[in-house]
Amino acid sequence: MRKVLLLNSSYEPLHICSWQRALLLLVKGKAEAVEKQNRQIANGRWPMPIVIRLLYYVKIPHKELPLTRRNVLHRDGYLCQYCGKKGELSIDHILPRSRGGKDTWDNVITACVRCNLYKGNKTPKEAGMELRSKPCRPADFIQFELSKHRQASAREVARWRKYLYFFD
Repeated sequence: MRKVLLLNSSYEPLHICSWQRALLLLVKGKAEAVEKQNRQIANGRWPMPIVIRLLYYVKIPHKELPLTRRNVLHRDGYLCQYCGKKGELSIDHILPRSRGGKDTWDNVITACVRCNLYKGNKTPKEAGMELRSKPCRPADFIQFELSKHRQASAREVARWRKYLYFFD
């Protein structure tokens, strides 16, 4: 599925949406196409949008990235943070929940089932295991969302670069 970069009226990146959602915003007159492809959609009436900009300014409060299984897996590159293998992955608490560990970005990592079972109800140090990287909260919501779409739509992302001041 093609993705479209949605900009605020100030050209600040807001969101990455589907081309269907972008087309709806264009048809309703709430946005304008900033970058588009030659390919036509909707019975040839509209060019395929790549970047759209809202015609009005939307004030967005600081957006916290939710702590979800999918986001933790993506942050950790879909690799076990103990052995580095891909495959059957689960979420592991560095300080186990039974010992007061919380569901926070700093305390959860991706682990394969084998390593998770081996570690059990211990800390990595107690189990003699070492983490490949220190877990932390992703710094920027848009940058994190964008990184999810890099492989699937490299051509669109290349055209988004000039609107993403933090990209390089």
